[in-house]
Amino acid sequence: MKFEESFVELDGCRTRLRRAGRGKPLLFLHGASGAPVILPFMEKLAERFDVLVPEHPGYGRSDEPQWLENIHDMAYFYLDFIEALALRELTLVGNSMGGWIALEVAVRDCSRLSALVLVSPAGIAAPGVRPADIFLLSPEDTVRALFHDPKLAEARLAEPLTPEALDLALKNRHTTARLAWEPRLHDPFLPKWLHRIGVPVKIIWGEEDRILPVGIGHHLKKLMPKAQLHVMKDAGHLPHAERPAEFCDLVCR
Repeated sequence: MKFEESFVELDGCRTRLRRAGRGKPLLFLHGASGAPVILPFMEKLAERFDVLVPEHPGYGRSDEPQWLENIHDMAYFYLDFIEALALRELTLVGNSMGGWIALEVAVRDCSRLSALVLVSPAGIAAPGVRPADIFLLSPEDTVRALFHDPKLAEARLAEPLTPEALDLALKNRHTTARLAWEPRLHDPFLPKWLHRIGVPVKIIWGEEDRILPVGIGHHLKKLMPKAQLHVMKDAGHLPHAERPAEFCDLVCR
């Protein structure tokens, strides 16, 4: 499935967008490492959905707008994005930082959403569960912590890095620090508004997640008792990348 690339001019920010497929729309919000390439799970989902994969403001080849100061700004941007592209009956999928953004979007306005899929999302703290401090990990250690299967991590590390890729990685890291430095990777005010989410919610977590341990997923389930929690065996922080077929089945179910 070939994804077409374009740029969306919105809120004074030129945002990179890849899009492919037919059917109802599915918006995928990436994590802190960005979305530099189209992955197999995206192509698989494009067989069932009109899949949109933007790079967040401040990430990748998208602009760094001056107005971007916190995670709430990102949520309001995506509400504008959804409206500007006239997306309705939308399946909103977010991983890690993208899952946090998806939660912040959904507590504000679910009117254009049909479902919310949270893939090892950041955004909340769980008693007794200590996430990894991604700002203290080296880039190499971060990659190794993302995957349960070390072969996948080593394959990612073996990919040659161009000067442009290094620059974009630093840009992504800078924006992530702007959004999630303090408090680390969560919004202490978010849990009290989760009851506003009025669409079906699936929470998908890798059992071996070393970035955001699965205990956070169990706590999120307690905060959202109507949500479905799916814990995937033999998967780390990126279950959609490690177990793409199983992940897509869960999304489409």
